[in-house]
Amino acid sequence: MTRTRKTELPYKAKADLSVLMGEESPDTATLLLPIDSISLPDTQPRRYFDPVKMEQLVQSVKTHGILENLLVRPIPDKDNQYELVAGERRYRAATVAGLKEVPVTIRELTDVQALQVSLVENLLREDLNPVEETEGILQLLSIRLSMPVTDIPSLLYKMQHEAKGNTAQNVLGNEQGQGIIAVFEELGKLSWESFASSRLPLLKLPPDILEALRAGKIEYTKAQSIARVKDTKLRQPLLEEAIASNLSLSALRERVKALQPQAPQESPKATIQSITRRLSQSKIWSDPKKWKQVQALLKKLEALIPVEQAEEPVEPVAEQLTEQVNSKEEPVEEKAPDKIDSEE
Repeated sequence: MTRTRKTELPYKAKADLSVLMGEESPDTATLLLPIDSISLPDTQPRRYFDPVKMEQLVQSVKTHGILENLLVRPIPDKDNQYELVAGERRYRAATVAGLKEVPVTIRELTDVQALQVSLVENLLREDLNPVEETEGILQLLSIRLSMPVTDIPSLLYKMQHEAKGNTAQNVLGNEQGQGIIAVFEELGKLSWESFASSRLPLLKLPPDILEALRAGKIEYTKAQSIARVKDTKLRQPLLEEAIASNLSLSALRERVKALQPQAPQESPKATIQSITRRLSQSKIWSDPKKWKQVQALLKKLEALIPVEQAEEPVEPVAEQLTEQVNSKEEPVEEKAPDKIDSEE
């Protein structure tokens, strides 16, 4: 049995979804449907429901009822059966609260239209976690551009490189680039540039961290910090401690730093050899001002070498390099003299 009913809209989304669903028509009036005539779709943008917020919504539903219509569509070949398009939190709260009927708006939507409306409706609300939001936006872009979800990140990175002047490809101005820009302007949550730089990297996090983030157990700034610990045996206890103790970001960074493997300290000899090699490769003598500074520094270094420790006279480094520059010869790395057989 269905009955028309007027409703209030305290949970209304921030944008008008009628742009996607078309104009109102007589078959879209507000109705009351038995809750057991509504089923959930196979794919939903939202996977995690905060227990505290859900309990608050359940109490609100018990007191005030459902104040914003659920959006449903008829299931083909099934009389009086409907699939939920938007409003899963309200649907779940109504089920827990024991409601027998819920207010709905019925729309005739294709599979693609239903998924698109569901994505936009969820993305326009503020309680999606960063992972759900990122995955939802990628799905929406996939629908709008008629591209596989897996191809969207590379397209965004190409746009990012072009915006920075690192490539000559014209992605920003083509149809796909303009389509991406239009979606982000429509959502009004963040720019495509911010999405590419701060959200896409989240999907590269280790599975254990990604799952904790998706479940709302940890903030994404903390998740990124923990991900720096590559050893799973060290990272897992740190992740558990961060969740259980609600560690601050600064405290977490200190723990991450302590767990990082210490790089072996370079020997003095290796340091000198490395600097000499880099100086030679840089051709710093081609800049007269810089070369003059190098000569002054080399003379200071030579002055620190005790003369009595020299096994044999050595031509000063500064003079040696200067002679090489004057003769247009590039400095080469000095090789140790061959060992002389004592019998010769």
